[in-house]
Amino acid sequence: MNRLFDRNSVCPRPLAERRNKIDFARDRIDPDTCELHLTDSARETVRQVACEIRAARACGASVVMAFGAHAIKNGLAPVLIGLMRGGWITHFATNGAGVIHDWEFAFQGFTGEDVQRYVVEGQFGLWQETGLYLNLALAVGAYEGRGYGESIGAFVANDGLKIPFPSDLDAAIAAGAATDADDETLARAAAAADLKAITRHIPARPGFLQVPHPFKEYGLQAAAYLSGTPLTAHPMFGHDIIYTHPLNRGAPIGRTADRDFLNFVDAVSRIEKGVYLSVGSAVMSPMIFEKALSMSRNAARQRGRAIEHFAIHVVDLAAATWDWTRDGEPPQDNPAYYLRFCKTFSRMGGRMTYTSADNRAFLVALYRELA
Repeated sequence: MNRLFDRNSVCPRPLAERRNKIDFARDRIDPDTCELHLTDSARETVRQVACEIRAARACGASVVMAFGAHAIKNGLAPVLIGLMRGGWITHFATNGAGVIHDWEFAFQGFTGEDVQRYVVEGQFGLWQETGLYLNLALAVGAYEGRGYGESIGAFVANDGLKIPFPSDLDAAIAAGAATDADDETLARAAAAADLKAITRHIPARPGFLQVPHPFKEYGLQAAAYLSGTPLTAHPMFGHDIIYTHPLNRGAPIGRTADRDFLNFVDAVSRIEKGVYLSVGSAVMSPMIFEKALSMSRNAARQRGRAIEHFAIHVVDLAAATWDWTRDGEPPQDNPAYYLRFCKTFSRMGGRMTYTSADNRAFLVALYRELA
């Protein structure tokens, strides 16, 4: 049997002791006043995207924006919230790091630790509040039937979460042991067992655990939760700092992330005549989109329908070295072939553009074009 590292052997420190690089109050992007440079070509793409978004919303098609963690770290939450409240974005998708940075802004107003320094010290990612609260919120969310993003959004919006009484968890577990238990009852029983195991290791009593988020206006997840706009998270095991905490458990992450993936697929199933924006996500966005689109097309074809007409717009800092629209897919001996965020999207059908731009400049310009 393979040996496993014992998470209980690590010692997280209080988050307040961590030095942070990013101060939201200082670094936030105000879409109404911020001035950032865009090339003429990028501005033309922005105008095109805005036109397509208006058309998509007019016919009820999805407008999905997937983004990496730097969109949050760059202080873009006010811009994304503005696009959401304007009714332009129908679905957000991010990775596990995007969730963490957004939560830390809402909780303390700061994020962005010095990775090099804290790895040397053996302290990178080992921060008590981030690991404790996010892992607990996911376990509670899994028990309540929430997705990953919704679990954290509700936690922030409500300034805390409800820890069930042991008797309630035991009842849910017992219901799952019945011979006639359906799939939903079995899933809830398993989530109850996970939560029961986790709550044994925290000092909080059953009932409402109050966790103030004094900077919640900085948080995209809370705003999405309160508005009813889906914000799904698509983590990968071991990629995020919450995996270092002793309270981390794989099952709640899997349950909530699975629910979010299916919610994402549902959004993609309505992408006909819609728009997909992929901003600064080199791996997560193209990987989940190709599976979601294949599933959606499979189901649509069984109903005699097709998903063929949609736009994909990819935005990243990397300079364009290959014209995917004009020249198609590069040969395997060309480094551009291995740029997943271009190669995958170019294979999806529809129409794809790639824009090399700072995500702050691009999204602020899009916000203003749609205002």
